[in-house]
Amino acid sequence: MVESKEMKDAIQGVIQELMDSILEKVLYKDPFLKDVHLSTKPLYAALVPDEIFKGSHFERRFVTPFGKVWEKLAVVAATHGLGYAKMEHRIDGLIPEGQLHRISEVLNTLEHSKKNKGRTTPNWEKEFSYIKQGKGELIPVPVICDLYVEDRVANKRYAFEIKAPLPNSDQTKVSKEKILKLHCMEPKVVDGAYFALPYNPYGSREKYSWSFPARWFDMKHDDVVLIGDEFWDTIGGAGTYTSVSGQSPEALSTSFFY
Repeated sequence: MVESKEMKDAIQGVIQELMDSILEKVLYKDPFLKDVHLSTKPLYAALVPDEIFKGSHFERRFVTPFGKVWEKLAVVAATHGLGYAKMEHRIDGLIPEGQLHRISEVLNTLEHSKKNKGRTTPNWEKEFSYIKQGKGELIPVPVICDLYVEDRVANKRYAFEIKAPLPNSDQTKVSKEKILKLHCMEPKVVDGAYFALPYNPYGSREKYSWSFPARWFDMKHDDVVLIGDEFWDTIGGAGTYTSVSGQSPEALSTSFFY
């Protein structure tokens, strides 16, 4: 694994670039203007101190651009760790027609409740085993993954769907469909495809309890789910999650990323 300081410096460079861009916008291009705020929202201005709205003004301009930063940080970690990484990478492959039908069937079953039985509980191993039994003509299928990584030493290829730690249901459904397709491609195009969350706001995987992704994955047990240190150490090598911040995964979940 590359020296942690080299990787940490590269990651801090990405963060610094983001912060410089945000401060440039907040301080110069789109600052909080008290007079404008007073004229457009007089009732709010009368009831709530300006400092609170200044904070809200900054927060909105910080949170929005941070979405893609996770992917940029992952590219840095993977490049310094495994050797190569690229965002928004297109992967083309062939999938038996019967498996495509079964992917749709599995997703529909997870999405819609069965009469008198409730919604099906996700189970990657059972679902994938069922899907792989599908046969038929090979159909060309493209998938654009959030992050593509190559292990240049072991000659392995990986794809990741990277979502915020508390993703919504629709995002997770799309990611699961992509991951299923990547695993079904013949001949094999990647050695692994995963649903990844950059950190765990609940601390440990056993305690992760956000309900929306749990509709599509068993977030506590599915092997294709990587949360926090599992993800970073996979793309950068053992210790990447900690070397990036100098903290344990538990401390990082409540300090570095918040």
